Amino acid sequence: MDTTKKLENKTALITGSDSGIGLAIAIEFAKNGANVIVCYHSKKDRAKEALEEVQQHGKAILIHLDVSNEKDVEKKMDQVIEEFGGIDILVNNSGVNGSGIPIEEMDTKTFDTTIRTNLYGTFFCSRKFIQHRKGLKKPGKIINISSVHEEINAPGNGDYNASKAGIRNLMRTIALEVAPFGINVNNIAPGMILTPMNQKAVEDVKVRKKAEKNIPLGRAGRPEEIAYLALFLASAEADYVTGSTYVMDGGLMINIGQGA
Repeated sequence: MDTTKKLENKTALITGSDSGIGLAIAIEFAKNGANVIVCYHSKKDRAKEALEEVQQHGKAILIHLDVSNEKDVEKKMDQVIEEFGGIDILVNNSGVNGSGIPIEEMDTKTFDTTIRTNLYGTFFCSRKFIQHRKGLKKPGKIINISSVHEEINAPGNGDYNASKAGIRNLMRTIALEVAPFGINVNNIAPGMILTPMNQKAVEDVKVRKKAEKNIPLGRAGRPEEIAYLALFLASAEADYVTGSTYVMDGGLMINIGQGA
């Protein structure tokens, strides 16, 4: 059994890590020796519980972070850098779900909220991280949690689809710009994962089974499965990997269009 801690002496900031995929990544990183910064936006009590769970496996602190707020990102990341001496790994996980509103009925505020959180948040955090790593003249890792919807679309999900497609090309552009400095940038694109974002499928077996019929592997994914891939991308094993999206969807994307 491999007992090597792949992220020993590394510090990782994971946005939206008080639940779901972000929490699973925080736990996996802590297990592997990282100092973990657990970030939350609104539910402090839940965040404290998440922190305690992560601390069972390693070192972690908790911060409030609004990724859609440029000034808050700058301030909080500076605080973390000062306390830990640096941030080695950034996981842009924080996001909101699609509104379910057709474009013709969607107001600007709704569209803006999704774009600012999902896309601008990734931009704000990544920019600060790059400036920091280049200032230290040291490599680093950026991992974005996007979605299969960076490629495939669903009616009534225009705000979400646009934000995730934007993250795809933002990641590719950043990867080209920072490769000379040893900074790796990649996306993980989950399909149907059993998290609070898919709460109906979590709570209602009928809803879940109906959706799973479209998945070749026949089931929804688990948050920890995304975390295992994130660990690989954060580790030295992925030093030659950049500019890529890793799809984890049980085959959903390659099944789209079957029977047409």
